[in-house]
Order: sequence, then structure tokens, then C-alpha cells
Amino acid sequence: MNKVNRRDALKGFMLGVAGSWGAPSALAAEREAARTQPAEQWPAVDVLVIGGGPAGIAAALMAARAGRKTLLVERYGRLGGMAVQALVGPLMGNVRSKLVDEILEHIGGRKVDYEFVDLKYAELLLTAGCQVLLHAWCAEPLLEGQRVTGARLVTKQGLIEVKAKVTVDATGDGDVAFGAGAEFAQGRGAGPNWKADGLVQPMSIMFRVAGVNHKESMDAKGGRGAYRFPDGRTWNQFCKDANAAGELPPTVGMVRTYSSLRNDERVINATQINRVDGTKVKDLTQAELEGRKQVQLIMVFLKKHAPGFQNAYVSGMPAAVGVRETRRIRGVETLAVDDLFAGRKWPDAIVREASFPIDIHNPDGIGQAQGASAAHPLGKDPKVKPYDIPYGCLVPRTVNGLLVAGRCISGSHEALASYRVQVIAMATGVAAGVAAAQAVEQGCEPRAVDVARIQAVVFAKA
Repeated sequence: MNKVNRRDALKGFMLGVAGSWGAPSALAAEREAARTQPAEQWPAVDVLVIGGGPAGIAAALMAARAGRKTLLVERYGRLGGMAVQALVGPLMGNVRSKLVDEILEHIGGRKVDYEFVDLKYAELLLTAGCQVLLHAWCAEPLLEGQRVTGARLVTKQGLIEVKAKVTVDATGDGDVAFGAGAEFAQGRGAGPNWKADGLVQPMSIMFRVAGVNHKESMDAKGGRGAYRFPDGRTWNQFCKDANAAGELPPTVGMVRTYSSLRNDERVINATQINRVDGTKVKDLTQAELEGRKQVQLIMVFLKKHAPGFQNAYVSGMPAAVGVRETRRIRGVETLAVDDLFAGRKWPDAIVREASFPIDIHNPDGIGQAQGASAAHPLGKDPKVKPYDIPYGCLVPRTVNGLLVAGRCISGSHEALASYRVQVIAMATGVAAGVAAAQAVEQGCEPRAVDVARIQAVVFAKA
């Protein structure tokens, strides 16, 4: 075979290979066809819940139990929200709710088993008849004027459209409400010790450590709060001094070590990435990388100084950075910090006796931010009186067909610092699911549902 023939034969062979795999021109045509092809229409549902964290799970569970055709959509491959994706545990916050207590009991309590809690959540949902769709990201809401009528989802198989009579935004970031044009606020306003700079609380990479000698640990010697070093310093003071000496990352002034289901393990909450916005993908990328770098320095510090950690090692890293604060969707009602200090009771309450400190991680320095008001300084274990959350905090002011649940409900920067935790978020989800189901049953907008009927369900066993 001469060179020309050999070259022609090779060309023919390559064309054959390209044809079997899809020639570049054919691939381009297929991609263009896929891009312009209408989204796949999935069967319509009564209630569509976007977000598979505690708020979304509770909402979907209650809607399904009410007999409504319900679909829960989660962007990751596991249910559980931050407890699973970001290793945020134990589950914190308190409410007076037998329904929340039932969910917590089913998953094994507040010290979650990170490896299997998603299956326990799934068992609850599937038993109630709820459909679950994982690996599906909400691209945008479907809209008819100012009414949400479902969502368009991005999946491996292309775009999917799901029509719904009522949609619940449990994304944490208020993504659905934002896409529908709802009013929202983000970051802190003016306070006694800061200007209205719009900064949100920092992000954190929580991680799991194994190889801890429990008998030598602070937990076995009175607890982290009571433990004293030979020179009399507390652990918290020791961490602050280490930060000042450059032994910890510049933004890390406290290393919190939480016990887990096993004595030789701890969950570490210490990393702090400031001046990042969880609604911006560039900032999320920065936070993921910076947070994981901080873990390495923190482990050196723990192995050197923390009693019982000399042979410890990182045994679990999260799938995603932990985000504390982003959008707060403006609702018919808004929860203010004074409501928490006063323990305000609302006639249209759908969560009762919510309680957790106003825990603001400093957006622009180490430790806790201080100063909600001159009379009520923050950052020193600020106490709140058990407070109510009204239904109006779940109802966007300007968008119909939609409820919000979880940390994106309507409140101030300071109030969010208390209600953002998972158990309180779960309680708002319970109420959102009940309300969504009743709106479908009554054929009305969520804002028109009789709150007394919601209360009759959420407080029935309280």
C-alpha cells in the first residue's frame, strides 16, 4: 500500500471511529437540538418542594401525609441538607412540636449518623407516599404572571418541567423565590458596632476527626467549657491566644469540638471564611478551597494542644461548604430581634417556643459579632426568650403559589442568627407543608389559608 492509499485508509478508519462515537458535526447538531428542544414534561403534582434539608423534608412529609401528591427535589445525591452535605451537627435549636420530635426520634436524635441519616429521612417520606427526586437542580420557577406554577429542573437527562399547584422553597438561599422576583434582603444592616455593609455571616468547613483518646479529652474531664489548662486558661481563651500568636488561621479564633456517636470521634467547627456570598459561585469556590486549607492548620493545632488529640486524624470532610446566611425573603410578616428578646407571641404563630442564641459569627473578623443593641450585646451567649414564628414569615409579599421554609424565611439579620438552625428550620417546614396541602385542598393561594386550620394540625399534639 502506498503512502496515499495508507493515508486514505487511515482517514476512512478515523471517520468510522468518529461515526461510531458521534462525529463532531453530528455532536454539535445533537447538542443544538437538545438545547432548543422543549423541556420534558413530568406529571403534575399538588405540592412541589425544592430542597431536601430538614425544612424541605418536613414540608414534603406533612403535605404527603395530608394526601396531597407531593414531589421533593434535591440537588445533591442525598437527603439531609447541611447535616449530610456539610457535616453540620449535632442538630441544634428547640421548638415545642410533637411533629418535630417525631422526626428527630425517627432519625435517631440530634447526634446524627452522617452515613445513614439520609436513608432514615427517605424512609419517612416514602412511607408517607412522597415522591423523591435526587440529582435535580432547580434552574428557575415556572411562572404565570406573579404566580409560581412549578419549576424547571436541570438533570443529567436534560431539562424537566414539573407543574405544581403550590411550591415550597426550602433551598435555604431562597432560590425559587428569588427567581420569581420576590423581594429579599441580604446581609447586616446598621448596628451599634458596624455600618450597614451588607456582609453575611462567614462560611465554614466542618470536618470529622477520629483517633481521639476519649479518656484524655476535655469531654472526659468536665467538658470543654469547664476544662482548664495548667496556667488556668480556658480552651476558648487558649484558642484566642493561639490566633493572636499566628498559630491558627487569621480568621479562626475558636475551635469547637463536638462529641459524636463514637467516643473516639469529634466533629470540629472552627474554619471561618469571611466576606463571601453564598449566592455567588465564585465566592463558593473560594470558600471551599480556603476552608479546606484551614483544616490542615487546625489539625496541627489540635494534635499539638488539645488533650487526647495527639493521634487524631481527619476521617471525614464535607461534600459542600457550610453556608449560614444568604437571602431573607421578605414576607407578609418579618421577625425582628426585639421579638426574640421579648419572647413575642403571635396570634398567627405556626412555630411555638423557638429558642436558640443569637449566634452571629463575625462577618469581618474572628469570633462572634457583638451589638444588636446597646442593651442586648451579642456574642456572649445572648439569651432569647422562647419566641413564636408567625405564618406571615413563610408567605412572600409579592409572589403567589409559593411558601418559603428554613433559614430563608422573613426576618432580620440578627433574628436569622437564631432561627437558622436545623431544628427550628424543620418546624417551619412542618408548617409550610401543612399550609401547602390546605391551600391545594381549599383551592386558594397559600396567603389565603386559614391559619387556625394550620395551627390545628401543627399544634394538635403539642
